[in-house]
Formats: sequence, C-alpha cells, structure tokens
Amino acid sequence: RLLALFVVGGCFLYILKLHFGPEECDRTKMPYVDLDRVRRAQQYASAALQEQCRPSYVKKEMEKLFAEKYSMHISPFVRKNINEDEALFKYEPPFGFHKFFDKLKNLLELLPEHDLPEDLKSKHCKRCVVVGSGGILHGSGLGHLLNQFDIVIRLNDAPVQGYTDHVGNKTTIRMTYPEGAPLSEHEYPPASLFVAVLFKSVDFNWLQAMVKNETLPLWVRLFFWKEVAEKIPFTSKQFRILNPVIIKETALDILQFPEPRSKFWGWDKNVPTIGVTAVVLATHLCDEVSLAGFGYDLDQPSTPLHYYNNLCMAAMNGQTMHNVTSETKFLQKLIKEKVVKDLTGGIYCEFCGKDS
Repeated sequence: RLLALFVVGGCFLYILKLHFGPEECDRTKMPYVDLDRVRRAQQYASAALQEQCRPSYVKKEMEKLFAEKYSMHISPFVRKNINEDEALFKYEPPFGFHKFFDKLKNLLELLPEHDLPEDLKSKHCKRCVVVGSGGILHGSGLGHLLNQFDIVIRLNDAPVQGYTDHVGNKTTIRMTYPEGAPLSEHEYPPASLFVAVLFKSVDFNWLQAMVKNETLPLWVRLFFWKEVAEKIPFTSKQFRILNPVIIKETALDILQFPEPRSKFWGWDKNVPTIGVTAVVLATHLCDEVSLAGFGYDLDQPSTPLHYYNNLCMAAMNGQTMHNVTSETKFLQKLIKEKVVKDLTGGIYCEFCGKDS
C-alpha cells in the first residue's frame, strides 16, 4: 500500500506539472486558421470519399511495404481460443499477456463478441478514418466528411461534444486504456464499440468492473495515475480487447523498437502511441484507411497540442514513453507510398503544394 501511495503521489505531481506548467497554452490566442488550407483539406477529404473503395487494398500495400514484418492475418481483437495463440503470451503487457492467462480467460468469458458487428463485418469494402487529437483539427470543418466513413476510430478521451463541426459526431470505435477513457457518458454513442488497451494488472480489474457494471474498489483505483471512468454505458457485447500482438507488431516489427526489458519504473521508449497503434489496427480492420488530426510540430512549441484542451506542443518534450520521431517517419512513409491518406496534412500534406 505504501508503494502504491508513493507511485500515485509521484504521478499526481507529474500531472500537475503537465497541466499547469509552462506547456499550457492560452486558448484565447488560437493560431490563425488558414481558410484556403481548410478549403483544400475539405476538397481532398471529399475526393477521397468519392473514389472507388478497393477491397483488401491497405493490407496488400502494408504487406508489400513491410513484407514479413506485417501479417495480413492477425485478429484485431482477442478471441476466446487463446490456448491456440502462443504469440499472445510471449511478452508482458502491452506487447502480450504473459503471466495473465487466467485474468484474460476470465475477462473473455464475459465478452460474447470478438469481432466487428455483423453489419460492418459483412460490408464488401470498408473505409476507415482514425481521428487523432491534434490541434490541427481546430477550424478544419471536416466533421460532416469524417461522419461519412464506414468506421470512425476515436482515441482516448478526445471529445466529440462541442467540437462536431471539426471532428464529426460519429464514433464506431473508442480505443483507449483505463486512464484515457472519457469520463462523460455522452462520449459513448449507443451503437459504438469500446476497444480496451491493457497495460497492467489493474487494467484487467477495471475492464471487468466496466463490463459487469460494478464499482471498482478504492484500493484498485490507487494504482491508476489519474481518475478513471466509473461507468461505461455499454452492454457486454460492445466491449473488445485489443490484440496486443498488434502493439508488438507495430513496435518491434514495423518500427523496429528494442525488445521490452523488465524495469522497476517506466518504459524504454518502445511503446507506440495509441494513435499509431490505431492506424495499424485500422489496416487489419478495413480496406481503405485515412487519418485526421495527426502530427506533432515540435518546432512550434506554443501551438495547441490538442483541439480540445490547453496543452501546448511543448508538453511533448517532457514525455519519455513514446518515440515520436520514429512514428512520424513511419506515418510519412505510409502516406507517401499511398497506403493511407492524411486528411489534415499534419504528417505529410498532399494538398498543400510541392514544398509541404
């Protein structure tokens, strides 16, 4: 218990620094919105939606680009036949479920569904968009276009309420870990899915409580580094567990990060962001993939990091978990090779002109 209190106290101080330090931006001084760029972005997104959808396109292109580093046959979500999947238990979370066989099995017994809903699964060709949290979405006016994709994947607690003009209001999948889950029940549309990313032992406890609509004990809450949702207004059919082999594939195979090592505290900067993981997930779920709201412009430290809060880009300099530079190069490669489209141009802009 003392260790838990020490850990929580340290995390609390870090959160105070993150949210109230010099990295905070003044939202009343938002950067100028380039209306010509907004118009071109909207035209680009509209054109992408009007193109013929190509079945299995993104999987084939990923396999061409990364060969044996990318598997076309990974299940996006964990299924009940876990005894047959040795890769699932090679590493500890978030790269696998080594030492968590029983906890995982108990969770899966509560989840009757392990794939997309039938109406989406049966669709001949699916267009997906992964909506990031980037400040570049501010003023974009892309909401009505993002709503037209078959599958809209949203990340962590990035809100829809109050921002629909720019980010839309359709959510097919909300992908996050316990601390990232929205606290407001309004961010969980009735027909959407909750895809859980599990990093640690208590994440299993939290997810089980959410699925069973139970209260999480106070002692368990002490092990989270920020407040977690007390309830998610879904039935058990709407919960999925992200296959950690996708995180392993993203980090160790595609991004070539070092193998995970046991550490008392922290990570080796080899954990991919939820955003990049969601893009790779989308390549396994969908036929065509676009992304919006991605890109960290670290050369502009005073620009908004997110479209919805006061954090500045400078806040990214303090994080030690993610290798943002490697991830950006990976996404740029996908866009330049025409594997995915960047609708906001924050990673690589195809509608901005030759110098972008």
